[in-house]
Amino acid sequence: MNAFSSLMDGFGTALTPMNLLWAAVGVLLGTAIGVLPGIGPAMAVALLLPVTYGLEPTGAFIMFAGIYYGAMFGGSTTSILLNTPGESAAVVAAMEGNPMAKSGRGAQALAAAAIGHFAGGMIGTVLLVALAPKVADLAVDIGAPDYFALMVLAFIAVTSVLGSSRIRGLASLLIGLTLGLVGLDQMTGQQRLTFGSLQLADGIDVVIVAVGLFAIGEALWVAAHLRRTSGRAIPVGRPWLGRQDVRRTWKSWLRGPLIGFPFGAIPAGGAEIPTFLSYVTEKRLSKHKDEWGKGAIEGVAGPESASSASAAGTLVSMLTLGLPTTAVAAVMLAAFQQYGIQPGPLLFERESELVWGLIASLFVGMVLLLALNLPLAPVWAKLLRIPRPYLYAGILFFAAVGAYAVGGEALDLVVLLIIGLIGFGMRRYGLPVLPAVIGVILGPGAEQQLRRALQISDGSVSGLVDTPFSVSVYAVVALIVLWPLLRKLVRGLLKSRRNVTG
Repeated sequence: MNAFSSLMDGFGTALTPMNLLWAAVGVLLGTAIGVLPGIGPAMAVALLLPVTYGLEPTGAFIMFAGIYYGAMFGGSTTSILLNTPGESAAVVAAMEGNPMAKSGRGAQALAAAAIGHFAGGMIGTVLLVALAPKVADLAVDIGAPDYFALMVLAFIAVTSVLGSSRIRGLASLLIGLTLGLVGLDQMTGQQRLTFGSLQLADGIDVVIVAVGLFAIGEALWVAAHLRRTSGRAIPVGRPWLGRQDVRRTWKSWLRGPLIGFPFGAIPAGGAEIPTFLSYVTEKRLSKHKDEWGKGAIEGVAGPESASSASAAGTLVSMLTLGLPTTAVAAVMLAAFQQYGIQPGPLLFERESELVWGLIASLFVGMVLLLALNLPLAPVWAKLLRIPRPYLYAGILFFAAVGAYAVGGEALDLVVLLIIGLIGFGMRRYGLPVLPAVIGVILGPGAEQQLRRALQISDGSVSGLVDTPFSVSVYAVVALIVLWPLLRKLVRGLLKSRRNVTG
């Protein structure tokens, strides 16, 4: 009942005219940016982060939430129409959505995706309301060894599930941890990696790192492979679903959140895994197996619902533990820190109005997303015709302006370009960007928690594993690290048994 009453107070905050305006602006901007290939929600939030410094925190985060969900839906729009996912979570939508569009059923595919996002977001946010306060209450008793164990879990899990290999994921994490070391040591006051520059003594701003790796790195990568021909959008008409379509999709919309929310709440790399699992599940349960690969509508509805619910799940660990599990959550965590707010167990007590206003705005944003995007789908398709040279020139301009607005120093632009070149190199060699961003944000905190745990135990390493919680987390870490080896051993044993019985 306490959570319900807090949520009602949150609706009182979210439904003010100004906050409703920010939610609508966020949904529109997020969708418009999400439909552009290669520009996902993380880049959208990172680019707009410096622009929102003049807003109050509540309005800024309500707009960020709208951008998050809007960009996710926009990514599925371009995925369905052009077979070009706007972001990684929309990759699965192309597998059945694009064949539907090519066969003249793009309207139905877009409608299934929109309603899937609405259903997944609503169910995911209800679970967020139910679980987040309880997780926060439990997290109050978590000490330094437990926090360090959780951060190690976040590092290992994210580097293990992203990229083409674990080595590349760990290399990306190392880049982020190195960037996080720049500045003064918070405990000793010694300079680290500042090269004698006083301007770097405060470290590299997380906003500059995020904008550099996402926006500048992506723009340089696209420029290096630029083709001056823009994609030709498929006419979509007016999105609608017939009775037969609804009968085939309503169960998929309800199953998606059951897969997406848990994966979003744990450090498992975001929505890529649950969308794929949802696709596989729907394919196995489908009664129309001959349509799969040719345009099965369940293959759009289920994964899109799972993706939206996963987005709500990421907010559980981000708000209650301060652990981002996706790139967008990492950028939003940086935004909290810019406003002097530290997500964690006490956030629900210290910033109750902001948190519950943000959660209530998720419900409002879902309604706005459905109401605005169903009739505007043909308009978003036309945005795909913007020539890429103009598009990415604009991205570079806004990225530079945003980075300069952070500190007003010319050195920030130099650092932005250097980090952008690092982001370009990471894309060139197949290194995922998310581990680097999480390394920059969580690295300094992990170092502090490690030092505190060692100080409490008088320098004994056993102090890192002196609680049941930390032992349990390290057991999960060991399972993640050893899983490929265990899988090979199990397969080898099964193969040898078959040979013996054969």
